[in-house]
Amino acid sequence: MVLHLALEVDGAGAHPGAALATSIPADRLLSADHLRRTVAAAENAGVTLVTFDDSLVGPARVDALTRAAFVAPLTSRIGLVPLAHPAVIEPFHLASQVAALDHAATGRAGWLVGSGPVPGARAALDRPVADGQDLLDETGDVVRVVRDLWDSWEDDAVIRDTATGRYIDRDRLHYVDFTSGGTGPFAGPDLRDAPDGARAPFTVKGPLIVPRGPQGQPVVVARAGTVPADLVDIALVDTPQASGAPLTFLDLHVTLDTARATAADRLAALEDLAPSGDVLRWTGSPDGLVELLLSLRGAVDGVRLLPALLEEDLPELVRWVLPTLRVARVTPTPRPGATLRDTLGLPRPTNRHATLQETS
Repeated sequence: MVLHLALEVDGAGAHPGAALATSIPADRLLSADHLRRTVAAAENAGVTLVTFDDSLVGPARVDALTRAAFVAPLTSRIGLVPLAHPAVIEPFHLASQVAALDHAATGRAGWLVGSGPVPGARAALDRPVADGQDLLDETGDVVRVVRDLWDSWEDDAVIRDTATGRYIDRDRLHYVDFTSGGTGPFAGPDLRDAPDGARAPFTVKGPLIVPRGPQGQPVVVARAGTVPADLVDIALVDTPQASGAPLTFLDLHVTLDTARATAADRLAALEDLAPSGDVLRWTGSPDGLVELLLSLRGAVDGVRLLPALLEEDLPELVRWVLPTLRVARVTPTPRPGATLRDTLGLPRPTNRHATLQETS
């Protein structure tokens, strides 16, 4: 029984105090070279996928989708899963960008669905920002229409017929004609001054402007309970539990012993800078983390490791934890040329329109 490992690689680390504790200058921390080196270390260590967090506030940086697209041609095996929040990216553009990433990564793209309130969202939009249950419902609608848009091109829609000068078979492109839930006027510039709270309905016509990707549909990752389980490929959980999704990954914050200091001392120093709150955390030796991960086989399908301080925890993971698990054949090693769905053991989704044509 295998256990997939994912790794969060954004910024200085997952702990709120990481940005204050890092010794890496801000201009280098957010540089393309630092990102390339971090993802390369994860890929060489055999990590199944990396996630890229995102935020509208804080230090200026390139968005997660663009960062993932940058490393796509520089990698060959690892899955690339940027966070994009449905509340701040229009569904059509979101679907196009993730589909384009899947092409750039030759089938290794995913989408980490953002959830919950987004600081700074109002300043980025021309419409009210939903909250509470309305935001949950809107998130579900966005995931649903994004999946619809990924199917709006059939797999063989691109024909490249030089004899006739036809690039696509337009009969194999489809409108999605989606209308979301919500009440009141539809989203648009007229709502710029409307108060936040209730969701504004939206419509999407389609088809997408990007052909169907190598995976058919990129892998959708979401926190359990924020998106209907039938729309999710990997559900993230905070405790080992059934999620209803095909795969379940446990989020585990990690602070490891290093030659410089014990994990407990390192975590205490980070907590003095910024308290982290109540999260599931491993604090201790790399050997102890290996034992914990071994015990999680069968309870979950994978674990997403969130290093407290990347510059100190990632080398320990790469040097001690991941090689031990690989030698024990606990974690699968992604193959060059394999899609992320291949690595995860997920089937390639059949295009809903092709199925309808075959049965009609």
